[in-house]
Amino acid sequence: MAFKGKVNIVVLCIMMLFITHQGFAQKWESQFVKIESNGRLKYIADEMGNIIPDFSRVGYHQNTKAIPEVKMVLTLSATGDSDQQKIQQAIDDLSKKQADKNGIRGAILLKKGTYKIPESLKILASGIVLRGEGEETRLIATGRGKRKTIIASGNGKVNEIKDTRVKITNHYVPVGAKSFAIASTQGLNVGDQIIVYRPGTDKWIKDLKMDQIEPGTGTVQWIAADYNLQFERVITAIKGNEITIDNPVVMAMEDQYGGGEIYKYNFNGRIAEVGIENLYLESEYEGDIDEEHGWDAISFNKIENSWIKNVTSRYFGYSCVNLGNDSKQITVQDSKCLEPKSQIIGGRRYSFNNDGQLNLFMNCFASEGRHDYVTGAKVCGPNVFYNCKSENAKADIGPHHRWAVATLYDNVVTDGEINIQDRGNWGTGHGWSGVNQVLWNCTAVKAVVQSPYVSGKNYAIGLKAKKYDGRLAERPNGVWEGQNKDGLNPKSLYLKQVEESKK
Repeated sequence: MAFKGKVNIVVLCIMMLFITHQGFAQKWESQFVKIESNGRLKYIADEMGNIIPDFSRVGYHQNTKAIPEVKMVLTLSATGDSDQQKIQQAIDDLSKKQADKNGIRGAILLKKGTYKIPESLKILASGIVLRGEGEETRLIATGRGKRKTIIASGNGKVNEIKDTRVKITNHYVPVGAKSFAIASTQGLNVGDQIIVYRPGTDKWIKDLKMDQIEPGTGTVQWIAADYNLQFERVITAIKGNEITIDNPVVMAMEDQYGGGEIYKYNFNGRIAEVGIENLYLESEYEGDIDEEHGWDAISFNKIENSWIKNVTSRYFGYSCVNLGNDSKQITVQDSKCLEPKSQIIGGRRYSFNNDGQLNLFMNCFASEGRHDYVTGAKVCGPNVFYNCKSENAKADIGPHHRWAVATLYDNVVTDGEINIQDRGNWGTGHGWSGVNQVLWNCTAVKAVVQSPYVSGKNYAIGLKAKKYDGRLAERPNGVWEGQNKDGLNPKSLYLKQVEESKK
């Protein structure tokens, strides 16, 4: 008995040493982002002046407002039969009411119960919240056919205001910059919405070698005119011919690639202040690889300053949340995408998909997806995935194809891969998937992080993963720092940046 007691003491001591080591891992800082003696971040520029950008001003009202608790104006109960028409009528009726000074019309509460939705519910006006009572409010996508169960979308598009286009005069505007010079500030005011326009050019495509993608099935070489990027910004200060904007430049403006321009714009028809809350959405299906059933649980497009929270989807073929190209300043939080049903091949299982800009996904969970936290083609950042987890992953997390710009993956954990690379001729010529992507304190089984030949870098800072060569091993290596090393400080770049933005 005495011997057994001694063994137990030894085991306990070993455990305590392990716990102590884990709890007090030596802190270290990135060479690109330091913490000064006053506790604030200091960004270290490269030889061209580029820094890791500020990602803090993404999501609902750029983190300047909390998501509101919208007053309930109508309560509905399930009938056990199709409730789509009843819910849609309530949405349409509320759409006709006057919004308050904050653009809010009110919340429709769906009481606990099962609501059968054979087609789609559509929110086409601002200020409407669709709220449930948690996972006991069940929306079931019934019947056959691919469709979106909840659609929130306005109309229209970015419209350039005539005679407002002005040339950026700096020869080089680095990544991370919030100020730059233009030919004239005449007619511009603080508060103006502008597009920071970065043209695609033949020289840029050539230097990126995206006119030389190895031919495959249906491979399409990149065309310059398809890569005119439009970053939505707001002017916050004007001094002489220099303007300051609310969010940073996230892809360098270079004379050799056509420089850049700005112009004022409007987006008449875009809606705002829409919320989807506390709902469980499920799709009927006829087998594990059935694809004629609910495809997106929630789809947003042509919408800004809106939110999705506490939502669970199950059995959908594509996504829990799919944000389109014209979605801006959306927060998606505390949501789950579970057990998708489809073939496990391309074009399926993009659990949380973002094609818009200035969007935030936080505290989300996905299981059995292919691309769980993912961006598509020509996605204009900054965007953030923070504190998100993936289990039983069937493919990789990261920018998926054709040049997504500036996404921060912060404390993202997966039992699959995280990849940022030249995808070559996959998917008819995906090519370079992204630039100025930042992996911060993430965890994966393995990862590839490459940097494109021109126009920026990709970073793996504090990434816990096995490094491998990826699809095309001869491509330039990305920036790797502190691989498999505990103690990165700050633990979350995003949270630290948000903290500083509020001071």
